[in-house]
Amino acid sequence: MKTFSLLTLSSLLIFLAFKPATETFKVDTEKSSIEWVAGKVGGSHKGTIGIALGKLDYDGKALKGGSFAIDMTSIVITDLQGNSNKNLLNHLKGDDFFSVAKHPSATFEITKITPDGTDRVNITGNLSIKGISNSITFPATVKRQKNVVVAVAKGVKVDRTKYDIKYRSKSFFGDIGDKAIDDEFELSINLVATK
Repeated sequence: MKTFSLLTLSSLLIFLAFKPATETFKVDTEKSSIEWVAGKVGGSHKGTIGIALGKLDYDGKALKGGSFAIDMTSIVITDLQGNSNKNLLNHLKGDDFFSVAKHPSATFEITKITPDGTDRVNITGNLSIKGISNSITFPATVKRQKNVVVAVAKGVKVDRTKYDIKYRSKSFFGDIGDKAIDDEFELSINLVATK
């Protein structure tokens, strides 16, 4: 019995000794970016939004977790100029959309990672906008080179109506016709994180 206990203890110690430690990589907010596209009948608008802070956790050779905060005050529209740009920007920041004065940040926290090839994973996490949290899943490419991790996810679809953003949604206003705005908008996320 004593021998069995010693073997079990030895096995446990060996396992712990070789288990890779979790490393945390801090998101570089200057090198990281989020692009957005929002569609409507007859067209779309696009722009960027900044990342306030974030981290990616690595365990050996695999991504194990992470989170980031989006600075909602930094919304930029890149396809309009002048008053058109200003008016849409004020509308996006207002209560019909993101209520930025009340909710200056949005967050995403990874809850599950499923490998899907060499550098590809499916990421599931909680996206919180306007204080409302919903789980979303999307594919991403994650690569590590020494002390840098780059995570890229394109075409991440977000249903705005799940965050109480119903302005000109056909799902809620069926007779809106050609003034409708798509329920889903898309994000392209590019995170660069360093140790």
